[in-house]
Amino acid sequence: APLDVGLFGPDSVTWQLHADPAMVIAGFTSLFLEALHPRAVAAIVQNSNFRSDPLGRLFRTADYVALTTYGTSHQARQAGATVRSIHRRLRATDPRTGRGFRIDEPDLLLWVHCAEVSSFLDVTRRAGFPLTDRQADRYLAEQRRGAALVGLHEDEVPGSRAELAAYFAAVQSTLRRTDDAEEIFRFLRWMPVPARYQPLMPAYSVFVAHLAYSLLPDWAIDLFGREPYPSGGATMLVRTLRSGALAVPRWVRRLAPKNHLGQAIERLGPDAAPSPARLPPG
Repeated sequence: APLDVGLFGPDSVTWQLHADPAMVIAGFTSLFLEALHPRAVAAIVQNSNFRSDPLGRLFRTADYVALTTYGTSHQARQAGATVRSIHRRLRATDPRTGRGFRIDEPDLLLWVHCAEVSSFLDVTRRAGFPLTDRQADRYLAEQRRGAALVGLHEDEVPGSRAELAAYFAAVQSTLRRTDDAEEIFRFLRWMPVPARYQPLMPAYSVFVAHLAYSLLPDWAIDLFGREPYPSGGATMLVRTLRSGALAVPRWVRRLAPKNHLGQAIERLGPDAAPSPARLPPG
């Protein structure tokens, strides 16, 4: 039987991009961006346990991205079914109108998807991940498969940079900094982590949180209204952090517990190890 390469496989842009260390910063950038949609952020604030379990919430989100990228097709579909099942049961109240709504409405799912993939793409490229425009378009086309896992129709999801830009242009007038967005902003800038992690928070705030905020699109920074790092400084800092992470010797990285990528390499063989050199031509 042929090996199960999962939703994307080792020959995809997704496989290489999602293994890049800049994805850590990109993940935080996406959370800042998501918070600018009034109904999407209301759904998060009213349903999530991020205040009581901030690290658990972040790790579960990162684990979902890794599992759907590097897990088997069955694991990816199962993870998507679990998310759909949770979303189906949850409701939220629109703070502006007082009306209730389902949090799995297609426009909300589409916003979260677009906020994520645009942040992953923009931040990793700015950090120095070598993608051509054609490869960036291919990444967005691949990510339609991930959008389908949570209940969206692939043909209704932006599959290129031009389509993604058109989506943001269309939705921008509905975005704003609400009280809920402010709460998420403050939370991301300085998370209420357990006492043993508190000494790490000043470095986190400078090198992760404010950097991730500073890498948002200009229009998103304007909506939040907080001073970012200068654009050139933010680019230099994220490139430096990425270079430092890539310089860690491979044997040190092997000491980490087996994650979804490690299991994928065990399943598919060493040739499946992600690398920019494996990017499809473009």
